[in-house]
Amino acid sequence: MKYFLPTLFMLTAMAAEAQEPLYTARDLTAENMFSTNIEGPNFDKAGNLYVVNFKQDGTIGKIDTRNGSGEVFVTLPEGSIANSIQFSRSGNMLLADFKGHNVLQVDMRTKKVSVYVHHPLFNQPNDLCINRKGQIFASDPNWKNGTGQLWRVDKPGSAVLLSGQMGTTNGITLSPDEKILYVNESVQRKVWKFNVDGRGNISNKTLFAEFPDFGFDGMKCDKAGNLYITRYGKGTIAVLSPAGELVREIPLKGKSCSNLVFGGADGKTVYVTLQDRKCMETFRVEIAGKGF
Repeated sequence: MKYFLPTLFMLTAMAAEAQEPLYTARDLTAENMFSTNIEGPNFDKAGNLYVVNFKQDGTIGKIDTRNGSGEVFVTLPEGSIANSIQFSRSGNMLLADFKGHNVLQVDMRTKKVSVYVHHPLFNQPNDLCINRKGQIFASDPNWKNGTGQLWRVDKPGSAVLLSGQMGTTNGITLSPDEKILYVNESVQRKVWKFNVDGRGNISNKTLFAEFPDFGFDGMKCDKAGNLYITRYGKGTIAVLSPAGELVREIPLKGKSCSNLVFGGADGKTVYVTLQDRKCMETFRVEIAGKGF
C-alpha cells in the first residue's frame, strides 16, 4: 500500500491546483515573514521549498507550500547572506553568498555549511543555475560600478571566468536543452543569450530582449523554452517566447519581485519572492517548468 500513497497524494494535489485560475497571483505566505533580502526560492528532489533570509538575513527557510508556514532550516556563518539556492546532483544545497563572496554548500543531512568555491575576483555572487552535468553558472554583479561577470564552477574550489565585460549581471538560467544560457543585466535592462557547448563554454553573445523601464531580477524557463523574468519595481512577471517576443505580463500584488521557481505536483505552479511585502506569492500557468 505504501507504494501507492505518493501517487494518490500527487493526484489529489494536482486536482486541487487545477481548480485555480491561471496567471492570477495569490499570497502563499503572510507578509513580513522574511527580511527585505528574500530571494532564491528552490525545491529539493523531495519537493520541499527553501527560500533565503527567513525572518532575518543569514538564514535559509523551509516553507510548507500547503499553508504558507515556515521555519528556519539552517543559519549561515556570521558574515554570510545568501541570494540564490540550487541543488547539486548529490542533493546538497548550493548558495550564492553575496556578502561573503562565496558559493556555499549545505549538507542536507547534517546541515553543515562549507565553502564550495571562493575566488579573489568574485564581486557579489548573485544568482546560480546548474546543468545536468553538475556545472554551476553564476552571475556576479558589481552594483556600485554597474558592471558584472559570469562564472562557471565545474567542481569544488574551481571557478572559471566566462565573461568579465558585462553590465549588472543578475538573473541567470538555461534553456530546456541547456544549449542557451540567458543572463540579464538589472540596471541596463537587457537580457542576453549565449550559446553553450558540451564543455560549458559560452559564445555568440546576442541581445535577446530589452525593456525601457524597471529592473530585472531572477529568471526561469518553462518546458517550452519560454523565459519568465521578474520585472523588479513593476510587480510583474514578463513571459518571453524563445524568439524573444513578449507573450504576456503577469501582475503580482507586490512590486519588488526578486525571483521565482516552478513547483507543485505538476510543475505548473510558480512561486515568487517579493521584497517589498517580505513574502511569497504564487500563481498557476499552462506549461510546466523545464525541470518537470
